[in-house]
Amino acid sequence: MGNLMNKAALIAGLLIAGPLLGQTPPAQTPPPETPAPGQNVPALEKPQMAAPEPADAKPNELKKADNPPPKVAKKSAEGEGKVVEEIIARVNNEIITHSELEKARASAAEDAQQECSGRCTPEQLHVAVEDRQKFALRDLVDQSLLAQRGKDMSISVETEVVKQLDQIRIQNKLSDLDALEKAVTSQNMNWDDFKGNIRNRLLTQEVIRREVGSHINVGSDDALKYYEEHKKEYVMQEQVALSAIEVKTEGKKESEIVELKAKAQKLHDRVKEGEEFGELAKRFSDGSTAQQNGFLGVYKRGELSKELEDTVFKMKKKEMTDVIETKQGFLVLQVLEHYDEGEQPFTKVEPKIMDTLYNEKMEPALREYLKTLREQSYVVIKPGFQEMAGGGNSEIEEVSTTPEATKEKKGHKKFLLFGKKSAAKT
Repeated sequence: MGNLMNKAALIAGLLIAGPLLGQTPPAQTPPPETPAPGQNVPALEKPQMAAPEPADAKPNELKKADNPPPKVAKKSAEGEGKVVEEIIARVNNEIITHSELEKARASAAEDAQQECSGRCTPEQLHVAVEDRQKFALRDLVDQSLLAQRGKDMSISVETEVVKQLDQIRIQNKLSDLDALEKAVTSQNMNWDDFKGNIRNRLLTQEVIRREVGSHINVGSDDALKYYEEHKKEYVMQEQVALSAIEVKTEGKKESEIVELKAKAQKLHDRVKEGEEFGELAKRFSDGSTAQQNGFLGVYKRGELSKELEDTVFKMKKKEMTDVIETKQGFLVLQVLEHYDEGEQPFTKVEPKIMDTLYNEKMEPALREYLKTLREQSYVVIKPGFQEMAGGGNSEIEEVSTTPEATKEKKGHKKFLLFGKKSAAKT
């Protein structure tokens, strides 16, 4: 298996769907009920066909992650007085080490390279990498603040942690969670740290939703004004927005497949009887798009397999396919919106516009919220890292251990920095 910390493998199962999907919509904000074109979307695999493995993939390599690496256990020092780790930031009772920052910077560089793949010049790629790495420490501090706030609010995400671990297990074709734990530890990762990383990500999302997103309002008048000013952006080819319910059969016995098909058919029938497709997808879909109510994306002609294209482009809004059997399981698709070729009416693109305006308001609101969290917290940064971290209440000072302190600490790990607080800057 590849090195999970460098390649940020495994956690991709959280945000990347199984072999049916290529990528998923952003997890930061839920997709609109009737999404509009222009979004990055996954490509559905043809029915009865498994997605091809990358040419350079190793047999048991786990999937790519798109969130920063979890904290790692510190290596033991050999002999008394040797430095184990360099602490560059303290966030209340938590620390951020230099090695964690380097891992985050490596992950940021890899993300930039993937986004630029085949589309950027070497100069553009260099700028993209620098831009992402510039704020790596600030993002680590922000993540710590948000996760701690979630714990203070007594938010529990344990049910979602278990569900996402299971999605990772399915994505990596492992038999059970014990096998997943073995796969994680085999890559020199601590299992509790791995789960903690997932837990913290879910906590931060929920804190942002409750503390920031719930206070952002976008009116229809604002959306209509935006539409009138950007009409040319809504002239497009024929497209469909799709949502899916997936019932996985990978790793299942033949005797179980009949029951799983019946499950997919039952969910299909429940929608026919009046239940909301998105709600059922969120509760029962095995796909990693479940948390987005099954939302897959918006597709032009030629972006789906011929079989699926011939089916869904004949359908109208809210219409649903029959149960489709694939190599990975059973699939039910619903057309959330069907966009005809030409200039789109406001009613069809309003959800997309509302989402755009919401995101425009979210960024400054979130930054202001994080500023408040910093002011209310004990954020201490090592000299030379203040700007990279977005500032702190004070700076960490380097101190030397006295012989007495060394004697008392014998047999314990020692850090270069002990978080001595300097006078607060104004």
